[in-house]
Amino acid sequence: MDYSESTRQALVDSAVYLFTKRGYSATSLDVIAKRARVTKGALYHHFSGKQALFEAAFGAVETGVMGRLAEVVAGPGSAWDRAMAGIQAYIKMCMEPSYQRIAIHEGPVVMGWERWREAEEHFSYGIVKAALESLIEAGEIEELPIEVTTRILFGALSSGATIIAGSEDPKRAAAEVGTTITRVLEGLRTQAAPESGDGVAPVRRLRG
Repeated sequence: MDYSESTRQALVDSAVYLFTKRGYSATSLDVIAKRARVTKGALYHHFSGKQALFEAAFGAVETGVMGRLAEVVAGPGSAWDRAMAGIQAYIKMCMEPSYQRIAIHEGPVVMGWERWREAEEHFSYGIVKAALESLIEAGEIEELPIEVTTRILFGALSSGATIIAGSEDPKRAAAEVGTTITRVLEGLRTQAAPESGDGVAPVRRLRG
């Protein structure tokens, strides 16, 4: 990594830390530059302003989270096991302070809802679609229109993240969101699955 790139990375890392800790409105470019140990001129060499730096911080947080999620979804086990592990991993990531503050709370406000939604889709839509395609190819779930199904599941995951981030009891909200999304996918399975052991009967299948 050359000096210019290392300077940019230091600024992004500083922004992620401070935006998470203080929030966007309470964080100045001066304090970001100071923590990164660079001049404000160097900051403006890389970023046109505070919003551009926020979007870079947003991208860094999303890239980290979605990179880890992609590893889980592509890991060992059946397509169903990988999908379930992916849901649980994402729910856990929704509890992380940087993801909550920057990607969920601040993103729509700072970037505007449409731009934020486009950015969210850019980072996570492909992972959701790939997981669904694997489930269909493995015969685990009904063969449904992939684009529509992906958007519906993506919307459910995004809404779940917002619920968790805005809850007074995030752990309970995370458990409820995880259970609900899992039940939705179970309802699409092509074969009846055994009871989970939690005393809840399986959701009725579409076929089988």
